[in-house]
Amino acid sequence: MPEKRVVLKNCGIVNPISLESYIENDGFKALENAIKMTPTDVIEEIKRSGLRGRGGAGFPTGIKWEMTNKSVSDEKYVICNADEGEVGTFKDRYMIENDPFSLIEGVTIACYAVGAKKAYIYLRAEYNFLIGVLQNAIDQSSEYLKKADVEIEIFEGAGAYICGEESALIESIEGKRGEVRYRPPFPPTEGLWKKPTVIDNVETLMNIPRIMTESADWFSNMGTDRSKGTKVFSICGDVEKVGVYELVMGSPLRELVEGLAQAKDVKMVQIGGASGRIVPYENIDTPLSFETVLGAGGVMVFNSTRDVIEIVRMNAEFFEEESCGKCFPCREGTKRTLEIVTRFAEHRAKPRDIKALEDLSETMMLSSLCGLGQAAPNSLMDTLKYYLSEYEMRIR
Repeated sequence: MPEKRVVLKNCGIVNPISLESYIENDGFKALENAIKMTPTDVIEEIKRSGLRGRGGAGFPTGIKWEMTNKSVSDEKYVICNADEGEVGTFKDRYMIENDPFSLIEGVTIACYAVGAKKAYIYLRAEYNFLIGVLQNAIDQSSEYLKKADVEIEIFEGAGAYICGEESALIESIEGKRGEVRYRPPFPPTEGLWKKPTVIDNVETLMNIPRIMTESADWFSNMGTDRSKGTKVFSICGDVEKVGVYELVMGSPLRELVEGLAQAKDVKMVQIGGASGRIVPYENIDTPLSFETVLGAGGVMVFNSTRDVIEIVRMNAEFFEEESCGKCFPCREGTKRTLEIVTRFAEHRAKPRDIKALEDLSETMMLSSLCGLGQAAPNSLMDTLKYYLSEYEMRIR
């Protein structure tokens, strides 16, 4: 099954610093179509398309927009989440570098649909080299922004992984420490500055111009019943061709790993970054969809020389470092997990440590305040399921 370039269709074709080049390739045609429609009709088109958020959670985009549109307020906001802090994920960086105008058009349409006059692009600190290309795209697109009465501002993050979580991202823009909020209320009713706010990631918003140009039916005819359209993946690790690829939803993992990236001697694949799920090689034909495994789009491949326990230990070390510390299950759970997995890595674990890891993981997944703590045990639980013998070999 070959690549299907929908979101990536302009990458390598359009000059990322030239509005004229973008216009020649149907640039801002989607916005022109949108502003001829009512905001409600735009939202209905996005709902009919079946587009779901590409940041990992998969919440229906049209429903989120509808909730914000219907919220009564004197001000509303749209935030593009370009924090992309997940380990092994670099697709958003690639898209911004190569097609910034599509992102600006997607943000502008979102603003028009929900009634927002101001939008922020929250750019992770390590991506500060992209500020120039983004600001250039905003400046050159000023005529189109005025048509929709929209202002877009770039907000540079402070380098915290937790700020990829939407409520911590809002706290960061408001000038506070990046910590998750208790919910409800949710952003569509009370977000930035306590105003209704839409937060979508880069890939989600870059799907919007395609849908508004081609139609909701065109988009929904791709993919599976619950996973419409395509998905962009960044793949790295033990592969021949590290890169960014786009596949129709429901494509087998094998097509990405062994087909496009040309990996050999695969032991396991982690999908969704450090918080993603582990897929052993015997399940390499697993479909890539919301119904199975997906995550934010980062795919890491490990061959037979890799130590499963060391991979889990590095993941645990990452989460222990990046936990914001606001809730007890995550703050203490990530520390205790790292301590126990380290004992396995150093061949000094005890039989009871396996049960302790299972109980600790279950508690974190059920009671952590946000997705960081809830998803931190994913790789641990999956490796205990598929590679239990490697843990048992480390018991003293």
